Amino acid sequence: MIVTILLTTGSVIIGVLGLMHLLYTFRSNKFEPRDPDLGRRLREISPVLTAETTMWKAWIGFNASHSLGAILFAVFYGYLALFRLNFLLSSPFLVTLSLITLGSYVLLAKVYWFKIPLAGITISTVLFLAGYLLAFM
Repeated sequence: MIVTILLTTGSVIIGVLGLMHLLYTFRSNKFEPRDPDLGRRLREISPVLTAETTMWKAWIGFNASHSLGAILFAVFYGYLALFRLNFLLSSPFLVTLSLITLGSYVLLAKVYWFKIPLAGITISTVLFLAGYLLAFM
């Protein structure tokens, strides 16, 4: 039971962070640059890759897809923790994948993001690690 609680709580944290990020992407100005001139330029300039989009549209798309990835992780591992725990724990691939994903998010948060997502993702990672350690002892 405690393993389920730890893994589910870790999943919920990631899901909440992903959902907040998605809401901030489409329902707030939190990802707007502080410099209004830069915001205008981002809406006008295309990346070298293609002229079919702007840096601003790419920025919004990257933020939205990042959010959806976190939400998918949370739903997938939360479901497994709640309803298919034995399946999850019997799959070295899924256990390893969750830890690699969370570890990657911790590294990205430490290098590129800021303290709130770093704290949430670190807590989630610790909960997953604790759940797996308890399950395999």
